[in-house]
Amino acid sequence: MFQRDQTWRLNRSVAAGVTALALAAVAVVTVTTLRPAAQTAAPFPAPPTSSSAGSLAYSCGVPPNPAPAGRGAPPVFPAGQYPVQLPAVSMLGARNDLPNPYKDGADWGQLPPDRKWGSTASVTTGPDGTIWVVDRCGNSGAGGTTCSGEGASIAPIFQLDSSGKVLKSLGAGLFVSPHKLTVDKDGNLWLADNGAHQVLKLDQNGKVLMTLGKKGVAGAGSDEFDAPTEVASADNGNIFVADGHTGGGTATGNARVVKFDKTGKFLKTWGRKGMGPGEFDVPHTIVLDSRGRVFVGDRQNNRVQVFDPDGKFIAVWYQFGRPSGMFIDKKTDTLYVADSESRDGRTNTGRFALAQTGYGYNLGTRRGIRIGSARTGAVQSFVPDPCPYPYPAASSLAEGVTVDAQGNMYGADFLMNVRKFVKK
Repeated sequence: MFQRDQTWRLNRSVAAGVTALALAAVAVVTVTTLRPAAQTAAPFPAPPTSSSAGSLAYSCGVPPNPAPAGRGAPPVFPAGQYPVQLPAVSMLGARNDLPNPYKDGADWGQLPPDRKWGSTASVTTGPDGTIWVVDRCGNSGAGGTTCSGEGASIAPIFQLDSSGKVLKSLGAGLFVSPHKLTVDKDGNLWLADNGAHQVLKLDQNGKVLMTLGKKGVAGAGSDEFDAPTEVASADNGNIFVADGHTGGGTATGNARVVKFDKTGKFLKTWGRKGMGPGEFDVPHTIVLDSRGRVFVGDRQNNRVQVFDPDGKFIAVWYQFGRPSGMFIDKKTDTLYVADSESRDGRTNTGRFALAQTGYGYNLGTRRGIRIGSARTGAVQSFVPDPCPYPYPAASSLAEGVTVDAQGNMYGADFLMNVRKFVKK
């Protein structure tokens, strides 16, 4: 059992220290678009020709021409020869050495021959047991306008059975850059569009039933969002929106949860930018447990926060790593947390690994999916990212996670793939 007050006092001082270290240590970097690297060894086998994996899926995000020109360029270390090993437990208490109950993830999804997975943060299980995936209209990237222009004619939402067969696709022309999808108990689809600053409710044929937020307008009003990330739906129809993908590591952007009733009426909001209890920095994912408690993946703060349905703070957990996506099996209250971004200042590509803001800094944490109890916070198992440490890219392995009725786990990758994990 994790005691709230003790956990908060310990981790507040640790988090403040490591964040200050990051800000002092990192240098100014140029953000570049990642492309598959030529002649770069990947830890995965080559994808089969029948795979729907996109062009970055087997790259680990290694950039082209990794060694930068100019004086003072850091060295490039061959894979497996970097002189720093990750510890068994990170600075904030995330275990790297827990048992892995799953086989290696396998490419999943039988998309049409002319379609490959784009970047995705979203995979979720519907009440009928089907699996829903949202990608950025076959494109690589996040935010921006990935589903505009040429992408406007491409459906970003897929419903599949557990074998990967596509049952339907929909949503073409409705979104700017879709992020995460939630299916409520009645089968309705709630999709956060962080490119348009909106949340849309659809039926399973793609008909728009409700729109929240003002398209193209980023704001902090009760009828506005600033890059919303995900919706959680309660049994009584209330919805909770994680709002604030903008400005991680800076003072800009929203950092809150917004609560509405089933008709879309604004009820309340809680949270602001910060590191304290009830404060957020990039609330990237949100789910409910069997008791209706609200779990928020507070990504830039490298933690999960737990609230009651009215926003009263209950607990803060650092032991699940840096949360990009979450899923709770409400029958057992098992919590699955996908960490796709943890990194420090090290890199084996010859490029800086951190932005000047320290975004992504989570010292000593291996990426992967941690699995534990939503009731106690205890973490029992871990599916590690097979990409080699130190990580060459800003994101790898699953950014979204779900589990089907048979216990199979699915991961949605920013690096343009969906993988299925079967128990050993």
